[in-house]
Parts: sequence; structure tokens; C-alpha cells
Amino acid sequence: MGQIAFVFPGQGSQAAGMGKALYDSFDAARSVFIEADAVLGFPLSQLCFEGPEEQLKLTENTQPAILAVSVAACRALCASGLQPSFVAGHSLGEYSALVSANSLSFADALRTVRKRGTYMQEAVPVGQGAMAAILGLTADQVEALCRDAAQGEVLSPANLNSPSQIVIAGTATAVERALQLAKTHRAKRAVQLPVSAPFHCALMRPAQERLAEDLRQLSFRDPRYPLINNADAAELREGTSVADSLSRQVCSPVRWTETIQNLINTGVQLFIEVGPGKVLCGLIRQIDRTVKTANVEDSQSLAQTLEIASSLGP
Repeated sequence: MGQIAFVFPGQGSQAAGMGKALYDSFDAARSVFIEADAVLGFPLSQLCFEGPEEQLKLTENTQPAILAVSVAACRALCASGLQPSFVAGHSLGEYSALVSANSLSFADALRTVRKRGTYMQEAVPVGQGAMAAILGLTADQVEALCRDAAQGEVLSPANLNSPSQIVIAGTATAVERALQLAKTHRAKRAVQLPVSAPFHCALMRPAQERLAEDLRQLSFRDPRYPLINNADAAELREGTSVADSLSRQVCSPVRWTETIQNLINTGVQLFIEVGPGKVLCGLIRQIDRTVKTANVEDSQSLAQTLEIASSLGP
């Protein structure tokens, strides 16, 4: 079988019902939600399955919810006999990737990402930060746009998602200026995103400092599978490197295009998005249309993924 990478989303539908199909269909997935409820001390599973969506969309709830659904999907997939050659995660998804690679315990990941969400939300008062997607410009062109629009304020690329889609983050006023200047910089489109904070930029420094303290208290094992990290798009094989990588990730841009290109260069033929939604599948197709993609978020998609994987051959 050709090389396979499991990739884990940092965002999802954030809609009530996420993970319910996994819980109902797979014992391995059901045990994940049971453990999550016990570790966090409140019914995260009920919040995922039933909402209310206003609570589910709060960052401190969204992050553990996406982690739980992703880990549940991964354990159901692995129970079917499929294992990855590499793992990677987009932003928050790096925690799911580390759990899947047995580098970080699920319990520690749950507690950490819940605090991570709180720290990020508290780093910038609501309304003072923003993010926007810029379509149709190269990374260098987006850098130039940010320089023109910043005017002394924080504004920088936050998610290098694909050659044609880059998300910027910074102060709300700087992002607004970037939206106004985008056309003059020949962007195809510029859209402000409905987010609660300006993630992956210098405004997150207070969150990074608080999270770094928590990460230093954790134990990270060497990943069972090589992990490509967000902060550098580099391969991590030693647990001693993980805490620093996760800390730097908070303010660093997500280097997703480089991550996928590096995995393709190592021979990965199939990327499986493990968790809620298909956002990463879409980005990977924008990066390279020649590789195969699949996703796992319920029994039907898992069966389809196994069929695609079997077609890779020995």
C-alpha cells in the first residue's frame, strides 16, 4: 500500500450532531467521548451531539470538541486496520495528530486545548482583533498587502492554506484596511471571517506565554509516526521538541501549503482528513490535484476511505 498521511482539522462544522454518528457506530469512538466527559467534568459529548450551538461555538468548548471528534474518528479508523505513515494537523489539529501518534495522552490534550481556547479568547478583547481570507494572491503579495495596511498595527499572514488562499490576522482596524486595499493589490476576493479572536499572530503573545507554562508540565513521548508541525512545516520525531513547537504555533502562521508539499515529496499518495468536515481535503486539492484525498467523520465516509486506501495497492 502506498504512503498515507492522516491530517487533522483545526476547525469543523461546529454544529450540533458532530461526532454522534461515530459514537453510535464504533465502540472505539464511543470510549473517546466517555473519557472526554470524565476528564473535563462536564458532558462534552452532549454538547457535541445536541448543542446548544452558541455554547459549542465558544472557543474553550470548540477546541476540545473538535479534538474529541477527531480522536474518535482516528480510533475508529485505526480499529479497522488502517495506519498512517505520517500525521499532521492544521492549528488545533496538531494536538489530535499528537494523540494519534501516541506522543500526548488524550486526557492531557483535552485539558490543554480547553485552556488554550480560553487563553486565546482572553488575549484580545472581543472586537479588537479580526481575520480575513485573501484569495488569489501569492504569499509574497499578501506580505506586501499586510505591510501596506498595517500602519504600525499588528497584521500578518496567519494561515498559509494553499497557493490561492491565505488568511491574515491582526487588529480589527488593520484587517479592515487590508480588505479595502485588497483589490488594488489584485486579490480575487477578500472576506472577513467570523472568528472570535485573531489567531496565529503577534496579538496572541499573552496566550502563548500562558500556554507555554502548561506545556512545560506535560510529558511528550516520541511520536509513533513522524509528525509535520505547523510552526516550521518540519518533521518532528522526538517528544522533546513538541512542547516548544506547540508554544510557537500560537503566534506563528500555519504553514499548511509547505506541510502538504513536504508530505507529497516524501511519497504520500493519500491524505485522509480525520475529524469533522472536509476543509482540509479542499485545501489539499488546491495545493496538488494529483494526490488522492478522503475524509472520515462517520461510518459511511470511513467505509469509502478504506476502499480508496485499498486501491493504492501494496
